[in-house]
Amino acid sequence: MKKYLLTFALLSVATTTLAAPETYVIDSNHSKPRFSYSHFGYSTQLSRFDKATGKIVIDKAAKQGSIDVVIDTTSVNTGFALFNEHIQGVDFFDTAKFPTATFTSKKMNFKDDKVASVDGTLTIKGISKPVTLTVTSFMCMPHPMVKKDACGANATVVVKRSDFNMSKHVPYVSDEVTIDIPVEAIRE
Repeated sequence: MKKYLLTFALLSVATTTLAAPETYVIDSNHSKPRFSYSHFGYSTQLSRFDKATGKIVIDKAAKQGSIDVVIDTTSVNTGFALFNEHIQGVDFFDTAKFPTATFTSKKMNFKDDKVASVDGTLTIKGISKPVTLTVTSFMCMPHPMVKKDACGANATVVVKRSDFNMSKHVPYVSDEVTIDIPVEAIRE
């Protein structure tokens, strides 16, 4: 009986050792954070950032992980070149001083075997605020094109732009901004 318990204990340790964190590199071609806001109540405007980089570390067995995302705020794309320049100005992103925004997290919250939300810190214009991203979809599987494991997710959060020193035209242009982050990442 002791022999079986020892064997079981060794197998348990070996299984725990095999389940290790996996690192995924964000695929910038398929990870373009978007933001939307009410424009005078007439419509909801949608813009995006064309450049985002970073890494995601997931330990599925331990149900934990971390995220580091860097968004190039100079890559803001409103669909209108003149407005791109305007929104990069001092009243908004002030990209001359703050060319990046970041999201960092050391806490993924799982529901069953999937990430359900992520607690972290959003930094825009040098101002850091705690936020919780709600993950609306999450999937990992072998990528058919690159022949490596990949994970993808969609996450969303609502923030107030006034919290990040970007309150020009509030309340006409809404203070609340919805940030949607579609992300795909390839295992290192």
